Amino acid sequence: MIIYKTFQFDSAHYLPNVPQGHKCGGMHGHTYTLTVYISGKPEEHSGWIIDYTDLKNGIKPFLDILDHKLLNEISGLENPTTENLAVWLWQMIKPIFPDLVKIELKETPTSGVIYEG
Repeated sequence: MIIYKTFQFDSAHYLPNVPQGHKCGGMHGHTYTLTVYISGKPEEHSGWIIDYTDLKNGIKPFLDILDHKLLNEISGLENPTTENLAVWLWQMIKPIFPDLVKIELKETPTSGVIYEG
């Protein structure tokens, strides 16, 4: 069984490696939507894989690093494409939640990335 929880955060960034004149080369922002997927077997007594509150509390420190920040200034995100941000998030989240199986990160309602480690 896989459970999920969705989070949002707002960040600014610019992409330093795009061609001259590309609109993403200038500073701009996104309201990102992050969905975290955890796999497991529901625990017999509680009936759940993980308490959603525990999941929320475990993800919050990473969102605090990103929310209302310039992503380019965060170590490891000097080229903060959505793909690179998804890998960064995975590397932060996986040690806390070993049963993480997938994250989905949207930079707009219609564009994003799915990363499975």
